[in-house]
Amino acid sequence: MNISNKTILITGGGSGIGFEIAKQLSAKGNKVIITGRNADRLKEAAAQLGDVDTFAFDVTSAEDTDKLVAYLAEKHPALDVLINNAGQAFYYNLATDANTYEKASAEMLTNFTAILRLTDKLLPGLKARPEAAIVNVSSILGLAPHYTIPTYSASKAALHAYTQSLRYSLLKNDSTVKVFELMPPLVNTDFSKEIGGENGIPASQVATELLQAFETDTYEVHVGGTADFYKGFFANAEAAFAQLNSRGE
Repeated sequence: MNISNKTILITGGGSGIGFEIAKQLSAKGNKVIITGRNADRLKEAAAQLGDVDTFAFDVTSAEDTDKLVAYLAEKHPALDVLINNAGQAFYYNLATDANTYEKASAEMLTNFTAILRLTDKLLPGLKARPEAAIVNVSSILGLAPHYTIPTYSASKAALHAYTQSLRYSLLKNDSTVKVFELMPPLVNTDFSKEIGGENGIPASQVATELLQAFETDTYEVHVGGTADFYKGFFANAEAAFAQLNSRGE
C-alpha cells in the first residue's frame, strides 16, 4: 500500500506510539490529524510535529465521537487511513484487588467497543476511497495475557479477534479497505511505566515497523519480540503463556 499523500486520523496521537506514528507519517507527506482527551498535550505534540491538525476528543464518549465525525466530514472528507491507537490499562492483581468489573468495563470501552463505534461511522467513507486502511493497535497480550494487566489483556484479545473478522469480511466483499493489526511487545512509553516500560522497545521502532508493513501489505504486524513469541505461541501455547508471565515475577 502506498503510504504517502494520504489523509490519516490517529487516535491517542499526542504521545507514545501514536505520536511516533504521526511523526513518521507526517514526514512522508501525509496529512495527519491527531486526537486525544488532553487539548494542551495535543497542542504540544503539534508544535513538535509541524503540519498536523488536532482534535480534542474522548473516544469513550458517543457525543465526542459524533463531533469528531462531523469535523472530519467538514474539514477532511477524503479520509484514507484510520489508526485506532487510544488505549487504557489498569495494573492490578485479580487475586487480591477488587472492582474488576469497573476496571474491565472501562478498558473494554476504550480498547474495544469504542473502536467498533468509531470504525462503523468512518467505514463508509473509507470504502469510497480508491485505497484505504484501518489500523488497530493491539498488543502481544492479544495472544497471551499478562497477570498484572489481566482485563487489559482481555480487551486486546477481543480487538485481535474483531480485527481478523473485519479484515476477512472486507476482503470477501472486494473492498479497497485494508485492515492492519499492530501488535507491539512492551514499549518504552509513559503508558507502560507501571509494568517496567523502560525495558521496552522504543516507540519509534513500532512506528517504523508499521510503515514497513504498509509498504509490504503485511496485515498482522508482529513488532520486535512479538514475532518470535507468535511462533512459540502456536508451537506451544501453554509454554508461551508461562514465558510471558515469568517476566513479571
